[in-house]
Amino acid sequence: MQYLLMDYVSENGWRELSREEQERWLGTYKAYMQAMVDAGVLKHSAGLQPTSTATTVRIRDDKTQVLDGPYADSKEQLGGFHLIDVPDLDAALAWAARSPTALHGVVEVRPVFDGTFLTRDIAGFVKPA
Repeated sequence: MQYLLMDYVSENGWRELSREEQERWLGTYKAYMQAMVDAGVLKHSAGLQPTSTATTVRIRDDKTQVLDGPYADSKEQLGGFHLIDVPDLDAALAWAARSPTALHGVVEVRPVFDGTFLTRDIAGFVKPA
């Protein structure tokens, strides 16, 4: 089953680290990524640009609103993600617990299903009238 591990971190945290701390953290993170590759569970991984580059789109009263910045203003921001394929939630949680992000941020674990409600047969999701 596929799970998305989402890394939430404070964007300012990186700049607050010394060069030595940054190098140590990067080494730890590279080892974590290599462990997922070696185990054959990592399907895709990507980081995100800072929230200052985000644009939020929503429609209210039939009018499109385009706003600079992220959807939510919070202490921690989504910084990147890893798509993994493991047997079950317990395995996904074990990988999340190994993430260096969990030491200074949060790793959200969410199951993934193929398609969306728009691309899948929604008959199973709609209650009969």
